[in-house]
Amino acid sequence: MASRSADSRNATGSSPTIDAVSLAIIEQLQEDGRRPYAAIGKAVGLSEAAVRQRVQKLLDQGVMQIVAVTDPLTVGFRRQAMVGIRVEGDLDPVAEALTAMDECEYVVMTAGSFDLMVEVVCEDDDHLLEVINKRIRALPGVRSTESFVYLKLKKQTYMWGTR
Repeated sequence: MASRSADSRNATGSSPTIDAVSLAIIEQLQEDGRRPYAAIGKAVGLSEAAVRQRVQKLLDQGVMQIVAVTDPLTVGFRRQAMVGIRVEGDLDPVAEALTAMDECEYVVMTAGSFDLMVEVVCEDDDHLLEVINKRIRALPGVRSTESFVYLKLKKQTYMWGTR
């Protein structure tokens, strides 16, 4: 599966404008990412072709992705952690290096105790240790890390809608 940055800015640097119909399409796809365009069109008042065109535009703009969400444990990834990272200097090079790592599923710049928060998905504890100790801490500018190892996944959903 190809990785995409979640930066939803378009080429001009501004966020795309999303109208009420596109928001309704997004909500339909959040309920069921495999919902047929014809069914979405009926729900939002557009033709199948118009829905297809809008969905493609939303994908092209980076507004959304359509992916299969799994429970990492069921597909062989037995260790997940959130890693808080403190950085000296510019955050961008560190954030870009983290986004290039397959194990880093979520990278966000934050305000507060940490400069960056990264969700890491690994095969086991040895893999997690290698990622944190040999790869993340080795990045130029990384001052310190703090790891929050997941013991049990209780909820994972992407159904926040478009509120």
